[in-house]
Amino acid sequence: MTEKSHDADVAFISELARLLRENDLTELQVKREYGEDNALNVRVSRQQMVAPAPVAAVAAPAAAAPVAAAPTAAAPEASNDPADHPGAVSSPMVGTVYMQPEPGAPSFISVGDQVSEGQTLLIVEAMKTMNHIPAPRAGKVARILVEDGAAVEFGSPLVILE
Repeated sequence: MTEKSHDADVAFISELARLLRENDLTELQVKREYGEDNALNVRVSRQQMVAPAPVAAVAAPAAAAPVAAAPTAAAPEASNDPADHPGAVSSPMVGTVYMQPEPGAPSFISVGDQVSEGQTLLIVEAMKTMNHIPAPRAGKVARILVEDGAAVEFGSPLVILE
């Protein structure tokens, strides 16, 4: 009986690793309760080596180009990091973003829309649960940083409100 439980746990962990790869996630954590004194707590994570490559690619042309236009173009991009913006609304969980309540329905928000505090901006689906992401304050939608159906991680900026 222990062997069967072990095989099921290994299959479960393998499936979590597959979900991690297929959804381009960096971390997943799950706790399975089998009984009062029997549980499986699993955390699957991976490192992404994608971030250093674009930084090097962007830095090399800017450093090699003696023209003043190249640094000027790179400077606003670095200072306009969406995660650092005071009006950024971040994802409270890992999941998939949906911009409308159901397929074919109009989007919750568009760039330029005025939103009120508590109004649904979008949905993040996590483990088959649809989580409505509310506006933390009233404001104007300046930017939408995610696409419908995109995978997001905890803390990823979703929308910028001004």
